[in-house]
Amino acid sequence: MSRTCEVCGRGTRSSQSRSHSNIATKRKQYLNLQTATIDDKKVRICTKCLKTRNKTK
Repeated sequence: MSRTCEVCGRGTRSSQSRSHSNIATKRKQYLNLQTATIDDKKVRICTKCLKTRNKTK
């Protein structure tokens, strides 16, 4: 199961983590995915889409 939002399609982003001596190592920033029921179907949706969905209801 991939770590992407099934509504907007956003996925993981790549970034760098910096040590005290400013050495950069690659790391991933994952989305805050939640499981929600949309039209009687469970989907993995990011919190940004979930918040927008709740506002428009």
